[in-house]
Order: sequence, then structure tokens, then C-alpha cells
Amino acid sequence: MERQQFDNVWDALEDTPEAAESMKVRSALMTHLQERVQGWGVTQAEAARRLGVTQPRLNDLLRGRISNFSLDALVNLLGKAGLRLEVHVKDAA
Repeated sequence: MERQQFDNVWDALEDTPEAAESMKVRSALMTHLQERVQGWGVTQAEAARRLGVTQPRLNDLLRGRISNFSLDALVNLLGKAGLRLEVHVKDAA
């Protein structure tokens, strides 16, 4: 079996470069949201209220259940968390 090397775990796990890129972005957004929520130092119930989600939904976020969140959902949560998204696009080559 030939050994392969990847720049990112998502490149290894996903079937297409497009799917890997989506997961990279979703993962980064989730990480920022997790850090923000943890930085609040409040209960999960209060954090869920601030984000306008249910406590089970917040738990999915905090546990990194990335497949439960679309890019749109994560962008909306960023706004509710008081974060702003800036996009920088560059050549893949």
C-alpha cells in the first residue's frame, strides 16, 4: 500500500477538493465559535440563549459535530456571537 501525505486532515478524509475546502472553512468557523462561547464563562443554557439556539444544538457545536452545521448556519451564529467574518480568497496553485 502506497503511503500518502496530505496538507490537511480534510484533504485526506473528503472525496473531493471542494468537499475538503468546505470542511476546512466550517471547521475554522466552529473553532472560533467554540472559543467565543467558552470565553463567555456562562452556562450552556445562557450561551444557547445568546446564540438563539437550543441547548442540544449548542452542545453539538461545542462537541464539534461539524456535519450538523452548514456554512450558512455557522455564519449566522458568528453574528449572534458578536463575531464578524472576513473572506480572503487566493489561488490554489
